[in-house]
Amino acid sequence: MKKYISKLHYITQDLPQRSHIEQVETACIAGANWIQYRCLTKTDKELIDEINQIASICDDWGTTLILTNHYHLLDEVDAQGVHIEDMDADFSHIRDVINEDKTLGASANNITRLIKLQNDGFVDYCGYGPFAHSDTNTNNYPLGFAAYRELEKQPVDLPVIAVGGIQLTDVDALLHTNIYGIAVSSAVNLALNPAETLKEFYRKIY
Repeated sequence: MKKYISKLHYITQDLPQRSHIEQVETACIAGANWIQYRCLTKTDKELIDEINQIASICDDWGTTLILTNHYHLLDEVDAQGVHIEDMDADFSHIRDVINEDKTLGASANNITRLIKLQNDGFVDYCGYGPFAHSDTNTNNYPLGFAAYRELEKQPVDLPVIAVGGIQLTDVDALLHTNIYGIAVSSAVNLALNPAETLKEFYRKIY
């Protein structure tokens, strides 16, 4: 089943000064059509409570909500899918658990993993990176522009989302490679004006 995949994935993060709910509210008001909730610090009960509040906000704005990793919670919250960061995960099992209606994204950090995800056929898109150093990801072996240019030489038709340390100044060059879209987190969340920065990413990508 072919799913809608946005060309810009906005990802929340654990911040001491702004809750995930505040981040989502800001992003939705700024026009976000795809939000990935990435919380690594809460219990399942806390996650469910917060996700349900975020889901209500996303519903009000018609925004797609994707959870990072917590696919076991999909039966208890109103989210449209999950993104799995564990590159060794059993995606066949996860697809069986969440069923075909939900969107399933995966991560890859080299072309071999990306091609395998595509050939296995369980996921709807791939987050490919990190493009640059990223404080929100423990995989800090930046791929740089060269790895994304290499996609043009490969038989890739799975939507590829560049992710990891991407700044506004990187967008134009990335869009001239064979990627489908871009994911951003800290570039927005740590900006002086997160809403305006997110709008600027949308203007560049769309």
